Amino acid sequence: MKPVLPRSWLGALLAAALMPAFWPAAAADNLSAAQLVAPVDMPLPGYLQPASDPAFGVAFTRVTRPGPLGSGIVCGPGHCSHRYSSAQAWNADQSLLVIVNGCNGLCFLDGRSYAPLFRRTRSGECEWHPRNPELMICVGGQTVSFWAPRTNLERVVYTADHHRNLQFGPYKGNPSWDGRRIVVRALSESGALVAFAYDLTTRTKFPDIALAKLPGQSNACSISPLGVHVYCLQSLPDETNQTFIFTLEGALVQSWTENHRPGHGDMTVDADGREVYVGISKAPPDRFQVIKRRLDDGVVTALTRYGEAQHASLAMRRPGWVFLSYSGVPDEVGRHAAWAPFAQEILALKIDGSGEFRRIAQTRNAPHDYWSETHASPSPDGSQIIWSSNWGQAGGPVFDFVSRLDWPDEVAPAGQHARGQ
Repeated sequence: MKPVLPRSWLGALLAAALMPAFWPAAAADNLSAAQLVAPVDMPLPGYLQPASDPAFGVAFTRVTRPGPLGSGIVCGPGHCSHRYSSAQAWNADQSLLVIVNGCNGLCFLDGRSYAPLFRRTRSGECEWHPRNPELMICVGGQTVSFWAPRTNLERVVYTADHHRNLQFGPYKGNPSWDGRRIVVRALSESGALVAFAYDLTTRTKFPDIALAKLPGQSNACSISPLGVHVYCLQSLPDETNQTFIFTLEGALVQSWTENHRPGHGDMTVDADGREVYVGISKAPPDRFQVIKRRLDDGVVTALTRYGEAQHASLAMRRPGWVFLSYSGVPDEVGRHAAWAPFAQEILALKIDGSGEFRRIAQTRNAPHDYWSETHASPSPDGSQIIWSSNWGQAGGPVFDFVSRLDWPDEVAPAGQHARGQ
């Protein structure tokens, strides 16, 4: 039986997601008529100085720079950026924004002005609680805990008696949308690599899933948005990346044995209330297209043509849209009329298959290495999106930028869907 959102929450949220949205740029476009927009030259904006994308008219701000930012926060010379496309950079009410890569600890900025506030150092991995703006959920060692970055106070929720080396994903783990459940990867008492779901509210540990019995090596595991599926990614020696979907009790639901079909993406809930993974396929018949795939039955819907999409990220309170980071070289993309006409660009695309999309930013991000990848990641309501760029200097410093989007329609508060709440 497929999991379905409570009717009241789903109706309100999807109605908001499907309402016409105002964009401070051109009207909504459609992929069927989309054309490549030539890069528009622009000097690197000053740190914390408001700017506007000259091609699309969307306001944005550079929020990091090499060296001291203030309040004890120091950015390294090579890069200073948010963690990853599918990791939430803002807390639930967008009052805090965390910078992790290349900063001297967990570096917290004001979530709206981007002024530096404070830094913290701690072990383990922490992700924002999707409902409580004061808390992060942290996993490390033998514990799972709630941690309040502002006060630096911590409350242990779970201490493992028979497991060690607990990890949140690692690096690609997220809590369920209601903040109740996570997936922990760990070593069992015998030293075997396992994953298990954990309910933070009832303090219930679900059965171990034996990752060593799956092909290849474990990459990461995460809970699904509704907290009813465990998603695990396995990497084979030939660099094939396979996906396995389990119930909370460890029963296998789906095995996607094609390479990253899809990968480099994120999970959300579709218009029919079913959980989907949206990302980039690296296998036939939709290689290098953005696709969505249902977790419960594996049905695939192609959302774009072949192209240079690199990462996909979803906003919890705007589930009808995916935010895409495109890499590539504009001149090369322009020579291929059949490709999706986007290069070094961020856009928002509806996941209903209609092809409706809106352009957000030209990143001017010269391809170089992992740290210089754009990794666009939206805030919980999709009103802000953080992204990285070396501003055309391959090997130069990588900065973080935030674009601000106007959505006049109301969206459901985070976590309103939580089982019966």
